[in-house]
Amino acid sequence: MSKLVIVESPAKAKTIQKYLGSGYNVIASMGHVRDLPEKRLSVDVKHDFKPKYEIIKGKEKLVKELKEKAEKSESVLLATDPDREGEAISWHLAYILGLNTEDKNRVTFNEITKSGVQAGMEHPRSIDLNLVNAQQARRILDRLVGYKLSPFLSQKIRHGLSAGRVQSVAVRIIVDREEKIHAFVPEEYWTIDAKFFPKGSRKVFSASLYGDENGKIKISNKEEADRILADLEGAEYTVSNVKKGTRRRSPVPPFSTSTMQQEASRKLGFQARRTMRAAQELYEGVEIEGLGATGLITYMRTDSLRISEEAIQAAAEYIRGRWGEKYLPEAPRHYKSRANAQDGHEAIRPTNPSLSPDKIKDSLSSDQYKLYRLVWERFLASQMANCVQKTVQADIQAKNYLFKASGYTVAFDGFTVLYQESKEQEEKAGGSLPELVKDLPLRLKEIKGDQHFTQPPARYTEASLIKTLEENGIGRPSTYAATISTITGRGYVERDGKALKPTELGETVTKLMKERFPKIVNVKFTAQVENDLDDVMKGKTDWIQELHDFYGDFDKTLKEAKEAMKGVKIQLKEDVTDVICEKCGRHMVIKTGRYGKFLACPGYPECKNVKKYVEETGAICPKCGGKVIIKHTKKGRIFYGCSNYPKCDFMSWDEPSKELCPQCGKTLLKKKGKHPKYYCVTPGCGYEKTEDE
Repeated sequence: MSKLVIVESPAKAKTIQKYLGSGYNVIASMGHVRDLPEKRLSVDVKHDFKPKYEIIKGKEKLVKELKEKAEKSESVLLATDPDREGEAISWHLAYILGLNTEDKNRVTFNEITKSGVQAGMEHPRSIDLNLVNAQQARRILDRLVGYKLSPFLSQKIRHGLSAGRVQSVAVRIIVDREEKIHAFVPEEYWTIDAKFFPKGSRKVFSASLYGDENGKIKISNKEEADRILADLEGAEYTVSNVKKGTRRRSPVPPFSTSTMQQEASRKLGFQARRTMRAAQELYEGVEIEGLGATGLITYMRTDSLRISEEAIQAAAEYIRGRWGEKYLPEAPRHYKSRANAQDGHEAIRPTNPSLSPDKIKDSLSSDQYKLYRLVWERFLASQMANCVQKTVQADIQAKNYLFKASGYTVAFDGFTVLYQESKEQEEKAGGSLPELVKDLPLRLKEIKGDQHFTQPPARYTEASLIKTLEENGIGRPSTYAATISTITGRGYVERDGKALKPTELGETVTKLMKERFPKIVNVKFTAQVENDLDDVMKGKTDWIQELHDFYGDFDKTLKEAKEAMKGVKIQLKEDVTDVICEKCGRHMVIKTGRYGKFLACPGYPECKNVKKYVEETGAICPKCGGKVIIKHTKKGRIFYGCSNYPKCDFMSWDEPSKELCPQCGKTLLKKKGKHPKYYCVTPGCGYEKTEDE
């Protein structure tokens, strides 16, 4: 008889089976097998929130197979992911298979490598009920908020709306930023910039006006700028002071889940869900030529920056062999995790630093390769020597005015030979300067004043939202991708390029939530709930008591909101259309039903007129001149087609614009991506232009 090992995914099962050999049978549970059923609350709030779990619909056959294999096996080991959710899956499997949760039948793997799997198998333990209860508490809290609050929002605003404990706060953060943008009043300011070169040299460098004998100058308008420029006419420019120094730049730590998602968004243009999908594949194992199924990175859901000594040594060996001893720091680098980090796993790193991305590129998909390269380079760089820069700051005197110039040269590239941080993180610094000494006269090549206006705060991107959620303690590493997918998928937030912009629906729901459920959308309160769940995980507090503490106040607030808003229905502007009901003359409104959107008369029940809803783009069909409308595939993906279908078969995944081709007069289509462009689909035309053009 063999030993049965249950993991979550087939890919993980295949990789682990290779390492364990014939004495084991490794199979996949395909994720959760038991959960709260979707169609009802399934939480008994009157009896200590007892959950009513059921086998997930469609998994009955799988559960039967698991039971049969468990009965025929010598023993059963539960090897689901090493986090709260993985612990809960193991607990559910133990219940279904009749296993004793106190037996040492639980194993975890921080990395799916031979040594990682062997280490996990050598240290079996019993199921950690504190982890399970923390996950149960989170699941039940989210169920209570979602299933109690969603019907209320559906009644008051629009059918089919949903609320979530973390998603509602995420939307509020985006809405609050949008309000600041709308309230922002720009202020005018001017800068004066000059270009110089030393006498006897052709090396031109730039400097900016700093101030006068009274200190720093703030130039508010053109008149002030023109007065200063007039004062400087015919002035002689001299270097009054030169300050030289050395700046050492240290590498950033290896990735945690949130920093990996942020950097993949900035550098690769990946949405968080796409990043986590590729990371999951790299963790579970990829077929590598000559090696077979191999786990390439450590566990990808972590907030820890801890690195094992073995990994530090392996990195040092690779760095020494490829770049030489001088690229190693004086002492191995260790990084400190955030104060509230769970620190259950290592940072995200390659399992084998000697497997460089280019060495295994042919075995990886495009996304796997790009993400593996990012993880590999970030980790190796984190164990390399500092970058050393020689800095120069020069003061330039002209009459009673002072200009400043700064620059640097790289004395030793250090970790930057491998890894450069993304643009949002890079310091703004000048370029290199010519050799400057005190009292050196300069020739003026150009001087001008430039008008500027202060800018409103930028909209959140996925990267900056994830950073904000993490900094405020909202959600946990495993929740960021799902949260963003939920708020965009349900129409509370829309993408504008990389930016996240609230819709009218998102703003309306947030306003109602702030008025009636201030705690649910309060950042500090939500962060405290996360801390309370962490205390459950650590065994410090009772999970049922935490649910009582939360639900008592929530239930009272919900009842008060229902009473205060009896008979109230909030109408969204975006729901009212220009379509006139031919039966009663009212403007028809957009409603959402079981099969999607449709037009209905607001006079219901007096007038029951309904129509098919067609969403127009405002663009003209490049084939027949008809209207281009938005359509959806069965899986919900958007595409564009002609309203004259089937007479006209125009269809495109790329969005038609309102711009016309200057060569043939037909509609231009917009192809999105890192470098968006407009192009003409008319056969033989071939016109295209970039977004900047």
